[in-house]
Amino acid sequence: MRRLSVTDWIFALVAAVIVGAGGFMLFGTSAPPVQHQNMGAVVPASHSDGLSEVEGDYRIERVVVPADRGTSVPIAFRILGRDGKPVTRFLDNQTKQMHFFVVRDDMHVFRHVHPVLEGDTWRTATDLPDGGAYRMFAEFVPLDTKDPMHPVVLGVPFSLAGDTDLVPVPAPDASTVTESGYTVTRVDQPAALPLLGERKIRLAIRTPDGKPVEKLEPHLGANGHMTGFHTMLLSATHLHPVEPAGAPLIDGELTFRSVFAERGEYRLFLEFSHGGRLHTAALTVAVT
Repeated sequence: MRRLSVTDWIFALVAAVIVGAGGFMLFGTSAPPVQHQNMGAVVPASHSDGLSEVEGDYRIERVVVPADRGTSVPIAFRILGRDGKPVTRFLDNQTKQMHFFVVRDDMHVFRHVHPVLEGDTWRTATDLPDGGAYRMFAEFVPLDTKDPMHPVVLGVPFSLAGDTDLVPVPAPDASTVTESGYTVTRVDQPAALPLLGERKIRLAIRTPDGKPVEKLEPHLGANGHMTGFHTMLLSATHLHPVEPAGAPLIDGELTFRSVFAERGEYRLFLEFSHGGRLHTAALTVAVT
């Protein structure tokens, strides 16, 4: 009988760890859906997407990529399936088949729009006021998905020439003020979020005169929409609202479920509707 070498012992140990972990990928960034202990419902799987133009059976095909800054810059793309043909039907994800984001690498520019399907091509336009390195993301949920809480996110980089007024990403912060004067404060503890662990992020929203927001107007079929972007990798993570649309807020608090797949800092962009207007707030959080 052949004696086991040190290498054999190492491989045996790694195999045991994999089996004991229930088949988790040691070197991947994804984990299977987590069962919520109290509700018994599937909560978001950890994911951090948009680092590639290909994921699973899908690929984004560039049709029109932004080349110049402007107030209504056109963008167009197709989503191709495994057979190379355009896919034009997806599940509704917060009332939309397709969510589309544009983020500058310093997180100072964030855009969230909803392309319109024309034939087999998704088209939209957005405001890009400054030059720099950007990444655009197409987010959708396939019809045959086994995990509707985990959309497919495809990412494509692009750049705009010209002078760029770069802005440092703010350090992890507990409070921010929107352009319209609303204050959004993170009230959950502790401040650092766990890697690959489900956490609820609680945000208290105050009106410009300091009063708690009692009720939000539905936005995309929910009380709010929030997406996070890793400040170094530029990967995207979707966060899911807890309170049903139209439910009153207790002390102005809005809650999101989150699972983060990489360590580091994320810039979270919250969109909510109040007073007949859409507001956007940005916060930086740390994942350790």
